[in-house]
Amino acid sequence: MDEGPAAVAAAVVGLTTERRFADVEALFAPRLRAVASAETLRVGWEGEIAKIGPVSAVGGAVSEPSEAGLVRVRVPVTCERGGLTVVMSVDDAGLLHGLRLAPPAGAAWEPPDYATPKRFTEREVTVGSGPPAVPGTLTVPAGRGPWPGLVLLSSGPFDRDLTTGPNKPFKDLAWGLASRGVAVARFDKVTGTHPHVGAEPGFTMAEEYVPHALAAVRLLREQRTVAAERVFVLGHSGGGKAAPRVAAADASIAGLISLAGDTLPLPRAAVRVVRYLAELDPGPAMTAAVEAVIRQAALVESPGLTLSTPAADLLFGWPASYWLDLRTYDPVATAAELAKPMLILQGGRDYQVTAAGDLARWRAGLAHRPDVTIRVHDADDHLFFRGEGPSTPAGYEVPQHVDPAVVADIAGWLSAQARPGSRRWFGRNR
Repeated sequence: MDEGPAAVAAAVVGLTTERRFADVEALFAPRLRAVASAETLRVGWEGEIAKIGPVSAVGGAVSEPSEAGLVRVRVPVTCERGGLTVVMSVDDAGLLHGLRLAPPAGAAWEPPDYATPKRFTEREVTVGSGPPAVPGTLTVPAGRGPWPGLVLLSSGPFDRDLTTGPNKPFKDLAWGLASRGVAVARFDKVTGTHPHVGAEPGFTMAEEYVPHALAAVRLLREQRTVAAERVFVLGHSGGGKAAPRVAAADASIAGLISLAGDTLPLPRAAVRVVRYLAELDPGPAMTAAVEAVIRQAALVESPGLTLSTPAADLLFGWPASYWLDLRTYDPVATAAELAKPMLILQGGRDYQVTAAGDLARWRAGLAHRPDVTIRVHDADDHLFFRGEGPSTPAGYEVPQHVDPAVVADIAGWLSAQARPGSRRWFGRNR
């Protein structure tokens, strides 16, 4: 396709809306083909359309420089009940090196009531070094401190704010905690900023999380108003699963916080979640999605899985190295071996990471630890938004903020860690 990147992107969106996924796959560069396929795109697209309705309009393509030889192009798509942005990395030959579905560009966000901007400052930073470096933000309380520090780890290829529809839960946390005297570092995920990284040979969860998390820890320690011995890590969902691994990689990390950290085998959880979504929105598209996920999950768990198994045949398009590494990693057992305090929070309405399944494993594996606090916020969903009734993906499209009780829990727990040996906070509300 001998056209400019914007024209290529517009054509890709047109093909996608017509469900000509195989024609889109024909434009994949080799490194994208290694981690994605027409089937991957179909499942992702139809899952989004099931939530926000049929396409009603496609906006103009907006281009910006990306990595050497690539142009990043964003195409806004409006649907009956919302919208999304198709983000692509296109080379000079018109081939795609990255393709993802993101929330609408410029989604509105208003600060939560518990954030007081005059109490903190923010500045942009670079997290990591060399080609895999990513942009990030430091949010530091005003005043001399010394303040505790907290590094935020997200799940999936999200930006630093964990932007989901019009919502930015990590920005909520950063502003809310900085208003309460906690310095926060957050950063764009390497798999979002550099999509090709996930296709590199041997890519694992360790490569996805550990280098940038430790770089962010170092950045916080370098701040003169941050207490270097009181820097913690907080992970959400997959980030909560990875948090013990990050903490184990740096003995000086003071402790960890898990928000909806998953502990069950991910292939089985993926099947459970897609079945739940199919019950909410039954139809041929969701039936096909369930069948695809079941097939991919079975291959991921198969004894025949090897490093040479094509990533396009596996869940989420992740390479076999990632899944083989996950087989050897138990977040609960890793956490149990850490001599560090922990705070584990769970939403009672969460259908992605559940109290009955995932949290039960945290409770059982850490029951002997007096320095572990576990709390359930019954009205909260996976993003810790308060609500009523069963949680659904459509709930994430409504502007809202992280539950203030969650922000208070985190700030209070971090404050308690300033008192060495204190058990006043530990073990309550388990």
